[in-house]
Amino acid sequence: MNTSGEHAPNGGLTHFDQGGQAHMVDVGGKHETHRVALATGVIRMQPATLGIIEAGTAKKGDVLGIARIAAIMAAKRTGDLIPLCHPLALTHVSVEFETDAGSASVRCTARVETFGKTGVEMEALTAVQVGLLTVYDMCKAVDKTMVMTDICVTEKRGGKSDITMARP
Repeated sequence: MNTSGEHAPNGGLTHFDQGGQAHMVDVGGKHETHRVALATGVIRMQPATLGIIEAGTAKKGDVLGIARIAAIMAAKRTGDLIPLCHPLALTHVSVEFETDAGSASVRCTARVETFGKTGVEMEALTAVQVGLLTVYDMCKAVDKTMVMTDICVTEKRGGKSDITMARP
């Protein structure tokens, strides 16, 4: 259902009008609430690559520190990157990285918050993806086999539907 109570056309895909044309969703009738989203994703790599990241000896510098800044910047620019996303005034963005020697991987988790009329899931997902892309960029000289996977929203609160999902 859309904000006026009518069923959305096109099987509930809200970014299309009744004629099938793409449009930005009208959120003018929604109430402002505290919106929170968490997203996570993983980049898998060779064990030696993870060793370089953990030791801080990558030629380009502090891989996870730079990836954290890139992820935060990406969250702030999501409205510029995803064509139909609303530009949002974010009130909080945090990004954490967790290394796992057993799986030779780095997990990125982003938490994004705002007080507004639309959610911040896209901002959290964009932060995770750009954080992982930055790890890839900074390490590709030593490992071109890295794989990004399991990118998903694990929590969303503040709108008409809240979700919590276990991370893969």
